[in-house]
Amino acid sequence: MRKELEYRVPPQRPSHPVAVPAPPTPGPPRHRPAPSLRDRTRYWVDRTVVKGMTTVAGWLALVCLAVVAPASALLVWTDSRSPDTVQGKMATVWRTVGQTLRLGGEVGPPLRIVLSVLLALVSLLYVSTLVGLVTTAITDRLSELQRGQSTVVERGHSLVLGWSEQTPTLVAELLAAHAQRRNSAVVVLADRDKLDMERELRAVVTAAGVRRVRLLCRRGRPADPAALARVSPAAAGAVVVLPPDTPEADTQVVKTLLALRAVVGDVRPVRVVAAVRQTRHVATARLAAGPGAVVLDVDGIAARILVQCVLEPGLSRVLEDLLDFAGAELHVHRVPGLCGRTFAELRAACADACVVGLVRPDGSPLLNPPPRTVLGPGDAVIVLAEDETPPTWHETPPTWHEIPSTWNATSPTRDETPPTWNAPPAPPLPPPSPAKAPTAADIRAAPRRVLVLGWNRRGPEIVDGLARNGWETVREESLPAPDPAHRVLVLGGPDDHPDPDEYTLVTLLRLRAAEHEAGRRTLTVAELTDAHHRPLAPAGPHTDLVVGGWLVGLLMAQVSQTAELAAAFDELFSPAGNAVRLRPATDYVPEGTEAPFATLIEAAGRQGATALGYRPGDSRVPLLNPPKTGTRRWSREDTLIVVTTAETLQPHEGPARPAHTPILP
Repeated sequence: MRKELEYRVPPQRPSHPVAVPAPPTPGPPRHRPAPSLRDRTRYWVDRTVVKGMTTVAGWLALVCLAVVAPASALLVWTDSRSPDTVQGKMATVWRTVGQTLRLGGEVGPPLRIVLSVLLALVSLLYVSTLVGLVTTAITDRLSELQRGQSTVVERGHSLVLGWSEQTPTLVAELLAAHAQRRNSAVVVLADRDKLDMERELRAVVTAAGVRRVRLLCRRGRPADPAALARVSPAAAGAVVVLPPDTPEADTQVVKTLLALRAVVGDVRPVRVVAAVRQTRHVATARLAAGPGAVVLDVDGIAARILVQCVLEPGLSRVLEDLLDFAGAELHVHRVPGLCGRTFAELRAACADACVVGLVRPDGSPLLNPPPRTVLGPGDAVIVLAEDETPPTWHETPPTWHEIPSTWNATSPTRDETPPTWNAPPAPPLPPPSPAKAPTAADIRAAPRRVLVLGWNRRGPEIVDGLARNGWETVREESLPAPDPAHRVLVLGGPDDHPDPDEYTLVTLLRLRAAEHEAGRRTLTVAELTDAHHRPLAPAGPHTDLVVGGWLVGLLMAQVSQTAELAAAFDELFSPAGNAVRLRPATDYVPEGTEAPFATLIEAAGRQGATALGYRPGDSRVPLLNPPKTGTRRWSREDTLIVVTTAETLQPHEGPARPAHTPILP
């Protein structure tokens, strides 16, 4: 509290005498009300209880005798079958009291009565002690279970170490991944109360709708080898290490990885996926995790995703559908009998999945390879499918609409000779209207400016990624006027802010108000740290909300189930090279064409792209791996989701710019 200043007024001599009031006359003393009988009784009980067990037992016996003896005497004296003599009645009263208090109730000589009471007390002591021991053991066991201190005996389970904002998302995805497996479990070990973890994850289990998968929560420090040994990490199918929501998060991850190696050892390694928040700690975490482990850079991945969403408006929803286990996701299959086929043949022969690329025997991915790339021995196929079930392969690929060779007259090709099928071609489709391909001069002349509002530690990496793709970055301190020629990137508040999303929400609200007043819209990408704030964000159809931590949690779940996908996602999230991009469907088929999705797969393949799905023009929901046989009319508003290289120039092909590179004024 702030201390109030004291002012002293100097004494002044009064000009005339002042009457001093007389002191009050003392009246009769005020008596406090006497405590009630209830209060005195409670006070006496409190003083008696604290004196010890002996005093409590003595008073308990006296109270029981004071109640049982008169009641027994009343029963005996009112019973017509009781003895007539007083001595007989007293003996009957004693028997009733003894049977009630389990004191035997024997009558006869005094020695017999004393011995019967002694035996009854010994029996009472034995039974009471036995009941107390059993009750204590059961209570301790229940308390141990409630505290989450029991040992987990599982095999092939997914183990999550640590607690952060990604934990509910990660657990939900792991439950969905284990839904098709029998006798599977997901185990969470964190330094939190077990009941609190279960209460927070109960909504996740309910939303996932998975009943066959067991969710087990245990309390303990993940960096403690003793606590780590209780969750059987050596028998786990995958171990995921999350950074906690503390300033020393990356240090805790490194300590947890060291404890994991101490418990499991290097002889029998397990699949480990860890995440660190800052890029400078990635190398240290990889050394601690050991060979074969995957360490993800949360800040780096979030920065690359933001760059991609700026380059491809509307991409955030596609990445969410690609990373979660609901719907279609990436899988790796090694199918016998496919060796020797080209990538174009594999792409056409897959009936219920989209072939995306290959995985070489050394684990390196080859996304969107040239059509003549041959599947060699030991190679695996990366497909986009609904579940882990191997896709169906046609012995002889079906024939779809033949695409005229004139379609590729002005399109960049990459060894585009299509395979020859043993079936007559269908009637050719009409050629599309001629369009002039953009030249290098046109690309340089196009307005490519991003206005950045807000700043955090990911800002320099985002600026560098945009610069590599030829975009000029301008950091704005004040709210700019809406301009359709520019794009706006709203970053979260300062890193030391307790809720970085506050700045994002307020900025989006001001942007929407400015757009409504100006009557113009601006493509906006906004960064959020908490997925619960998405419904609060004032976003429209032209705004992408990117929750970096949530996407990283989805990515960790994918990599934990299929380790070969780590390198594939690393390439997909790169702003340069092969990445997920959105292209108008009319770039591949003429507007108004009625054709199945398989025709667009073939048309995209001739232009060096691999189609994954499409987004209808009247919807924002992407459709990944749609049925290949369904025919629809393709319009200019339809968007094709492809994996391809960027057609834009890459002006900065040298090493990355340093983080202290000044931002354009």
